Parts: sequence; structure tokens; C-alpha cells
Amino acid sequence: MSRSVWKGPFVDGYLLNKAEAARSSTRNEIIKIWSRRSTILPQFVGLTFGVYNGKKFIPVQVSENMVGHKFGEFSPTRTFTGHSSDKKAKRG
Repeated sequence: MSRSVWKGPFVDGYLLNKAEAARSSTRNEIIKIWSRRSTILPQFVGLTFGVYNGKKFIPVQVSENMVGHKFGEFSPTRTFTGHSSDKKAKRG
């Protein structure tokens, strides 16, 4: 179930402050965030965020196509190493 339209998109308050500070500064640095549940807003386009996946910060360069999605969608938490007993793949 999605969020109600009248509430608007959810974004942590500190995230807006960090993005505003990064916009005003001329350096292109990674903004470290832990809020995977926050929605990507149009103000974030062009910025680079380091989204924490529980182990490390994954750099995410925000583009126009990402607006409306959540930060967690672009930072996977699990690494797939393959099926343990897939003998068909080993033969071919």
C-alpha cells in the first residue's frame, strides 16, 4: 500500500538540510545518509548520496529518472553469490 497523496512524500528533515548545504557549497562531495526510506525529490538531482546498506555506504548519483523512488531501491542490502548446487551452470 502506498502513502496517501495528501500527506506528500516522506523525507527526513536532516536530509533536506544536508542537500541544501551541498547545493550552496561548490565541492562535489558524497552526502552520507542512513535514511533508506526517504523519497528522492527534484532538489536532489545532480547530488551524490552515500546510502548505507548495513555494512557500507553505496554511492548513488541522483538523476531525473530517480525522482519519486526511495533511496533504498538503489542500495542493495544483500549480495547474490549464486546458487550453491547449480550443477548445470558449472557444466556449460
